[in-house]
Amino acid sequence: MAHYHFLIHKPHGYLSQFIYEKKRHKKLLGELYAFPEGTMAIGRLDEDSEGLLFLTTDGMMSERVRSKTVAKEYYAQVDGIITSEAVEAIQNGVEIGVKGTRYTTKKCEARRITELPDFIGEGRRIRDERHGPTSWVSITLTEGKFRQVRKMTAAVGFPTLRLVRVRIGTITLQNLESGAVREVDHFELPETL
Repeated sequence: MAHYHFLIHKPHGYLSQFIYEKKRHKKLLGELYAFPEGTMAIGRLDEDSEGLLFLTTDGMMSERVRSKTVAKEYYAQVDGIITSEAVEAIQNGVEIGVKGTRYTTKKCEARRITELPDFIGEGRRIRDERHGPTSWVSITLTEGKFRQVRKMTAAVGFPTLRLVRVRIGTITLQNLESGAVREVDHFELPETL
């Protein structure tokens, strides 16, 4: 059986799913493209997050992408000017809450970003500059707890205001505008471990 694979630049305000059974209307991925039956999102980006998302009809591919061997890189715009001490704490692992228990995140790559690449785009307006400065940090993980990046930046005193996944494995968001969908033959994902 032939499978289908897609790259999508999920815009802010969309759920990473195709069905939403609650009463309030939500924007769903199926509104962006006519995906074939059986297409599923690999991993999730919450409604307030944006960026690179893989979709597939192949459950085995979904398992591989979600494994702890594939790195995912996020750019987080945070409240305030993030310090080198905060970046180092993120790199070494911070304690966050996961399903009502305390969890220490695994070591990861983190760095301040001084210049954003063009493909990030303006995004939605976060807030007026009168409310204080913001800065950006890159965080690359091989794990994916619920809202992990947001919890990590908050744990070091710099809450996330905007979150964009820019890379999964070696595939980047570059050349995909917000809302764009591209069908691909496969996902090239060398293992990171």
